[in-house]
Amino acid sequence: MKPAPFEYHRPSTVDEVTELLARHGPDAKLLAGGQSLVPAMNFRLAQPAVLIDLERVAGLAELREEGGVLRMGAMTRQRAAERSPAVARGAPLLVETLPFVAHPQIRNRGTVGGSIAHADPAAEIPAVMLALDARFHLRGPGGSRTVGAGEFFTGLFGTALEADELLTEVEIAAPAPGSGWAFGEVSRRHGDYALAGVAATVALDAAGRCSGARIALLSVGEGPVLASGAAAALLGGEPTADAVRAAADAVEREIDPPADIHASAAYRRQLAGVLVRRVLPRAFERARAAAVQ
Repeated sequence: MKPAPFEYHRPSTVDEVTELLARHGPDAKLLAGGQSLVPAMNFRLAQPAVLIDLERVAGLAELREEGGVLRMGAMTRQRAAERSPAVARGAPLLVETLPFVAHPQIRNRGTVGGSIAHADPAAEIPAVMLALDARFHLRGPGGSRTVGAGEFFTGLFGTALEADELLTEVEIAAPAPGSGWAFGEVSRRHGDYALAGVAATVALDAAGRCSGARIALLSVGEGPVLASGAAAALLGGEPTADAVRAAADAVEREIDPPADIHASAAYRRQLAGVLVRRVLPRAFERARAAAVQ
């Protein structure tokens, strides 16, 4: 099929984008990599009256380290982030995760910011951002604001972005000493949407006890899900096998996965627990290694 007719704009500055958004509001859609929007338009599941192409907007693809913080422009290609030494230093969890995202051809065009703004509950990047406690810089006609990942994702394909705002930059604090990370997912075939996935960051104190943990899951809710109960089961204790099992059990109790033709809710719940038991030991192993460097 072909998309419905639309008005096309290709601005070169963020100010031009915000002016177009202010003028057209909910009738406009932003085009980043187009890996989700274009197929939806071709099937007429999305029929924006106005399409604003971000390809030529200056500054949106910049990637830099600044004062212990990794800053990625929203138009950073997923493949570029995957291969970036700066991202490997500042967000190694993202580098580990990106090979699970679709296929290289998709990642060559897909953008980090596009995946975040689309907020697909089965997407890996939003869950990683939640695990990393990332901060998102938003820009609209009224100015700029910053929203944490925990407040940004609001439900099924829902975000804190207003109709006249765009995501301009992602901010991620560099891993602290004694920090570890790991990602894991299960899908029917590599590149398919995951039946469930887990992104985790942990930290150990000088005594080897867990001083921090963020466990984010994908494909088990209406958006990326932060498993606060599982993190609480780890805090203050040594990362033993029993502690990991307790965290996995907590995940299975606190999530309410959807059922579809690919997996039942019960299967997704069990799978999430299995993945937590796989992922956390790797994260803690990295945290121990980081603590002795």
